[in-house]
Amino acid sequence: MASLQDLLDRKAALEKEIETTRKQERADAISKVRTLMTQYGLTVSDLSSKGAPKTGTSGKGGKVAVKYRNTATGDTWSGRGLQPKWLKAALAAGRKIDEFSVK
Repeated sequence: MASLQDLLDRKAALEKEIETTRKQERADAISKVRTLMTQYGLTVSDLSSKGAPKTGTSGKGGKVAVKYRNTATGDTWSGRGLQPKWLKAALAAGRKIDEFSVK
């Protein structure tokens, strides 16, 4: 049976070997990615999700244009989803939604 010190020494050696292997595999992966980027003419911005080509209809769509604006505060609403509090309060006070329409 190995002594505690022997086991600790083996553990330290294994941790060092793990770290060395991790660094080497990371460097290899970076090299492969750089090679592929050069081969296909890709840039870092091409890798972002915004630059990626859309596939199917999953995910959220783009921004929707503003349909209503509170001229007093500058708050806006696209007309989608729940009405904002500022618009609900104005409508409850007797104002018409057309008064807030962005033309």
